[in-house]
Amino acid sequence: MARQLDEQIAGRFPVGQRLRVLDVGMGQGTQALRLARAGHRITGIEQNPRMIAVAREALAEEPEGIRERTRIIEGDGRDTGVHFLPGSFDVVLCHGVLMYVDEPDPLLAGLARMLAPGGLLSLLVRNGDALAMRPGLSGDWGAALASFDTTARSPAADSVPAEGLPSRPALAVRADRLATLTATLAGIGAPLHAWYGVRVFTDTAPDEAPLPEDVDRLLAAEERAGRTDPYRGVAALLHLCGVRG
Repeated sequence: MARQLDEQIAGRFPVGQRLRVLDVGMGQGTQALRLARAGHRITGIEQNPRMIAVAREALAEEPEGIRERTRIIEGDGRDTGVHFLPGSFDVVLCHGVLMYVDEPDPLLAGLARMLAPGGLLSLLVRNGDALAMRPGLSGDWGAALASFDTTARSPAADSVPAEGLPSRPALAVRADRLATLTATLAGIGAPLHAWYGVRVFTDTAPDEAPLPEDVDRLLAAEERAGRTDPYRGVAALLHLCGVRG
């Protein structure tokens, strides 16, 4: 996903431009710190105190320049209008957040308003068109059959761990369909520019599994599949990139 995001940023902004980046639901700050190291000015929003503590601890170990251009705010991504003026950011990230939001459209509209003209909105969502893949590949035929006709919140047995907190109990999550989000992005003035699949081949791997020795080839295969039809359409997650008109 980081490679995909870098590709979109490089294609939209001049080399060397220091971008204003808003990371909504920043979690432990993985993407925020990576972009701060690249020279961008970062504002992260997170409502989970435990994740904020992890992010602040990681930020404290960074050089002074990175600390100075990184700000962490405790809050909900739905109240961005309270903290910022419209058009305040060049890039807005919202990764792994929509799956926990029952009504995503108001959140997305608020995020689009935060973008300057030509700005990039990066979403990582659970793929509602491929919910049967994981249980099907695991031989859970009942769950696979039940997954075809819904994108609603999954029961606890089919939930996913919260990002960055593997010891936290799994949470029930919902999913989004590509066609629905495409229409939503067009309606809020940030039409879909590009999309990728994430976790095409590796979704059934245990979260605690060690990295294999051929991890570079694994990543190369995932990256290729994530941009190639029909493979990207059955990925566990979708990475959608909209551009503010």
